[in-house]
Amino acid sequence: MNERSSRQLTVLALVVAVLAVSSSAPLIAFAAAPALAIAFWRNALAAVVLTPITYGPRRSEILGASRRAVLFGVVAGVALAAHFATWMPSVQLGTVATATALVATQPVWQGVIAAVQGRRPSVAGWIGITLAVVGTAWATGADVGVSGQAVLADVLALLGALFAAFYTALGERARAELSTTTYTWICYGTCAVLLLVVCLVGGVRLGGYDHRTWAAILALVAGAQLLGHSMFNYALQHTSATTVSVLILLEVPGAGLLAWLWLGQAPRAAALPGLVLLVAGVAVVILGATRANRPAVDPTLTD
Repeated sequence: MNERSSRQLTVLALVVAVLAVSSSAPLIAFAAAPALAIAFWRNALAAVVLTPITYGPRRSEILGASRRAVLFGVVAGVALAAHFATWMPSVQLGTVATATALVATQPVWQGVIAAVQGRRPSVAGWIGITLAVVGTAWATGADVGVSGQAVLADVLALLGALFAAFYTALGERARAELSTTTYTWICYGTCAVLLLVVCLVGGVRLGGYDHRTWAAILALVAGAQLLGHSMFNYALQHTSATTVSVLILLEVPGAGLLAWLWLGQAPRAAALPGLVLLVAGVAVVILGATRANRPAVDPTLTD
């Protein structure tokens, strides 16, 4: 495959991924099932779908992969489980718009991880982090006046963002050696096993749902999980985690619009300025990081 074709496929994968993940939060809010159960079925069914096209045809790749690559894939699955176990409940406890915007602070945490690794944020990065923190404080402060449940939802969404940053960073390392399909199978399988244990220990009901809830869960598997996260995983082979993170920001208006039109769930007016500041800050963080690392990560200069 030539450079132009590879770039076009990457762009297409990212477009499909953004559209698919935008449906995630509204479907979670719509489904009449515990958030942890939805998270389990989402990953378990995706892993089952991927098994026939992974374990057989790619068995030699799995057996021949280095322990380091497999370990990164497994730990990424652990981070993904933690992400779902925190963010998905936040969607059901609060509003789709606020939960989606707060989990979009993932790039801010990505910048913190990079700083810990010795890559200091640029001036633009620090400005963006400040804007995001102010926006988060504003949005969360608006929820304080609503209920303690709304504040808990905000905290869970922020934790979900932190774990998503770890998931993306670890996935980038694993994808340096593993194919998209193999990495995704390992990651989703690990995530599903962990969530199953949590559900069983916590007594979370895993069945007995109505047809609309099962339809929502299947839509999550087909859309956000198999198309969304998997397409992002594919894109990580050809572009950076930073570029993927900036495009995930498009999920915020997409999910908010769907929740408004479909569920009649409008974002709280008092929180809107904070959400705008938050998204603007995250965008500045990402653009600052991209500019600082342009020779290494700009998709137009690689592959």
